[in-house]
Amino acid sequence: MSCQETQRLLHAHVDGELDLQQSTEMEQHLQECAVCAQAYADLQTLRQAIRERAPYFETPASLHQRIRSSVGLPSSTVSRPWLPLRGLAVAASLAFISLIVWSLLRVGSDRLSLPDVVVASYVRSEMLPGHRVDVESSNQHTVKPWFAGKIDFAPSVPDLKDQGFDLIGGRLDYLDKKAVAALVYQRRKHRINLFVWPASPGMEAAAKASSLQGYHLIHWIHSGMNYWAISDLNETELQEFVRDVQARTP
Repeated sequence: MSCQETQRLLHAHVDGELDLQQSTEMEQHLQECAVCAQAYADLQTLRQAIRERAPYFETPASLHQRIRSSVGLPSSTVSRPWLPLRGLAVAASLAFISLIVWSLLRVGSDRLSLPDVVVASYVRSEMLPGHRVDVESSNQHTVKPWFAGKIDFAPSVPDLKDQGFDLIGGRLDYLDKKAVAALVYQRRKHRINLFVWPASPGMEAAAKASSLQGYHLIHWIHSGMNYWAISDLNETELQEFVRDVQARTP
């Protein structure tokens, strides 16, 4: 089972909805892949946290009686399920979820290599669509100023629409034990994350491609900045993306 297939079925696995064959393949992959195993552990932690901390209210017996009457069932004494509150309670729960995932990723980053953490950050953003971007815009003049005051550098945000790479937005992320800028682009149905943060003084490195857990990564250092591009897009087109970024980065 690939990382992409694992990502698609991970929620169903946590909820016990997979058949025996899928569950067996999933367990085998989780034993072999540290990144997916971390994502699985994160989901289990989130599920437990929601169960323990999300506010609930008890539905009244009269509602149960009305429902049973409406479907032609006899009245009887039944256990009353607990239903989650809406509105602010849901918002608070989602914020709590995001905080837990972010904290777990920070802990995991001390044990994983930098490419592993880049992949984990990409997978996390895909599994939690609400964290895919913090600022959603196709306008580079909206995305770049958004980072002001949130990080101690100004990332370059190239406009690559004419090259076939649409800017979706940006977000803050955490890599290499520091807050970084994550720029999100899309080509067809494939999203590309471009992580940017300052490099050590005097460092330069040509673009180097690699693959990890089924994803393509390209890393380079230019003008004092670290760049990591990652996507499930094919390597040829990701290389094209990198060349376009480099051509429009001072």
